Amino acid sequence: MTIHIENLKFQCIIGILDFERVTPQDVIINLSIDYKYEKEFINYAEVVQIIKEIMIKSEFLLIEEALNSINLKLTKEFLSIKSMEIKITKPSILPDCSVSVSNHYKSQS
Repeated sequence: MTIHIENLKFQCIIGILDFERVTPQDVIINLSIDYKYEKEFINYAEVVQIIKEIMIKSEFLLIEEALNSINLKLTKEFLSIKSMEIKITKPSILPDCSVSVSNHYKSQS
């Protein structure tokens, strides 16, 4: 099974520039989770809440750090995850484009 969470948009502190450390900015998260469905399902509403909590509380300097933290938390919380693709976009950081970083993670179990 694959869960797709698309265009999850909220504001948080993320970035290394001075103004990014004080003013929350929009981020957009896109996520695909491949998991083994047997009798347990993955609650996508819980996944969304976990992502928002991590991003808002942690105030990451780098998108790469945020990606790794989301992966670690979700794979600990949901043992049936086989792999996951996460993309974080900062749509307003540059005037003429959106900037994103993504990564594909494969479960160790």
